[in-house]
Amino acid sequence: AVLAALQQKGYEVEAVELNQNSLEKLAILSAEMVFIALHGRGGEDGTVQAVLDLAGKKYTGSGVLASALAMDKLRSKFVWKGMGLPTPDFVLLNQETDWQQVFETLGGDVIVKPANEGSSIGMSRVRDAEGLKKAYLLAAGFDSSVLAESWIEGGEYTVAILNGEALPVIRLETDNDFYDYQAKYESDQTRYLCPCGLSPEEERKMQLLALEAFNSLGCKGWGRVDVMRDSKDANYLLEVNTVPGMTSHSLVPMAAKSKGMTFPDLVVAIVEERS
Repeated sequence: AVLAALQQKGYEVEAVELNQNSLEKLAILSAEMVFIALHGRGGEDGTVQAVLDLAGKKYTGSGVLASALAMDKLRSKFVWKGMGLPTPDFVLLNQETDWQQVFETLGGDVIVKPANEGSSIGMSRVRDAEGLKKAYLLAAGFDSSVLAESWIEGGEYTVAILNGEALPVIRLETDNDFYDYQAKYESDQTRYLCPCGLSPEEERKMQLLALEAFNSLGCKGWGRVDVMRDSKDANYLLEVNTVPGMTSHSLVPMAAKSKGMTFPDLVVAIVEERS
């Protein structure tokens, strides 16, 4: 989709599919700019960004440190806690964890996450101490760093960031236990609401929080911030995505469209910010 959009806008573009052999190719590309359209480890965690930095190449989105920080949910939360920004309470888990104590400390309803995964991979919601240990073992299969986080009962929202501006907020609704991999990629029943249903004042408050969270990690250009809102209308930061989905029906393009921006215009705006 990004390739087609850039071609439509008259750019000369070459697509490079990343694998172990193409890292070398990235370093010798003659391109003036690299548009990074990769999810997860290797593409979103600072690895590709580091290769391009060493090669002296310009690229879209956040740099090495910000990419690595945003990918690491645990260290993102350390930053936000240190700045006094709202994020759910959490505990780092290991084999020696007192499961009952953690469960009670976090309020009796918990979500367990690998710290460095995306797309809700390895995540589980649990409602008892025995389930907490099982969830830890599942998540530990994806990452050595696993955290348990207090479950926030309420609406889930996402805020796209584009060149220093927060775009209209999108509310995510699913009949699943939470917005998991199946709800994101496989279900036709997931609902995306934009306008999101918040008052203009409350939407602006969420946008400002998302911008502060994005900037606190040193992120640049574009991205997406996920936020929970509880029954008392308090907002809680979940994570920052530095390379969100970029198909024609993904969330950042959806938010841009609500501002009257076409998909190709969005792609060009991301490129031109780093030109």
